[in-house]
Amino acid sequence: MIVVFGSTNLDQVGTVSRLPKPGETVAGGTFSMAPGGKGANQALAARRAGAEVLHVSAVGDDAFADMALALLDKGGVDLSEMRKAQAATGIAMIFVDAEGENVIAILPGANGTMSPDDAERTLGRLTAKDTMLVQQEIPQAATRRALEMARARGARSVLNTAPFLDDTPDLAPLADIVVANETEFALLSGRPIDELEAAMDAWVAETGRTIVVTLGPDGARAASPQGKFAVPAHKVTPVDTVGAGDTFCGYLAASLDGGMTLEQAMRRAAVAGSLACLNPGAQPAIPMAKDVDALV
Repeated sequence: MIVVFGSTNLDQVGTVSRLPKPGETVAGGTFSMAPGGKGANQALAARRAGAEVLHVSAVGDDAFADMALALLDKGGVDLSEMRKAQAATGIAMIFVDAEGENVIAILPGANGTMSPDDAERTLGRLTAKDTMLVQQEIPQAATRRALEMARARGARSVLNTAPFLDDTPDLAPLADIVVANETEFALLSGRPIDELEAAMDAWVAETGRTIVVTLGPDGARAASPQGKFAVPAHKVTPVDTVGAGDTFCGYLAASLDGGMTLEQAMRRAAVAGSLACLNPGAQPAIPMAKDVDALV
């Protein structure tokens, strides 16, 4: 089973011809709302990849909560540990330009109420057969406790370092596998992007953990105590890249949980992440396993 311990948001998405600079107003086009949040996105991606998934999170007691959970519920994600908080449901405000690039602001709402108590309350069921997936859109104390509990129970843990925070370098070695994009990994390693391979080798030597760095259209690279390799992306013309990273993480966790090697899981995840760029939005764009596997 995949247990995702993380955020749930409602995404509010506006399209613009180009992303505004600070202090600038740019006329927009369409507006839409869709379920989001890195935790929820990754939970749905893992479910669409074929895994049984439990999503542990919090939403508000408001009109946005049902909208935020709609695709998870429809997709068969277990929401039995979803907590209703006395706060607004988390919101992501997203602008997407004509090239598919985006800027995002997160208003955490109920996600900000997640605490170590939530980890204690819900993660006692973890076993060595499970994979836990976490991100950094809820308070770090809660994420840290979740990682500690996964380690104590022998479950595989995967940390996605988005959004990158000041204490991410301290937190990351608690996870078995760390997934970062190249900008996040430069911050994690303290070395520039053009030293990527050497920096990955050094990080693995220092921590003994596995690092996976996603490179957008250039695929992904991994380094672990067992070795290193690269996988390609599937070439696409992107419409919206907002859900690509979360799709990669969900498919990676589900594929590992299903018994694939890290390289096999990354190849599948890279294709899934590419396909997620072909449609607008985060959760609505996550591809189904049959479409991914037809290309792998």
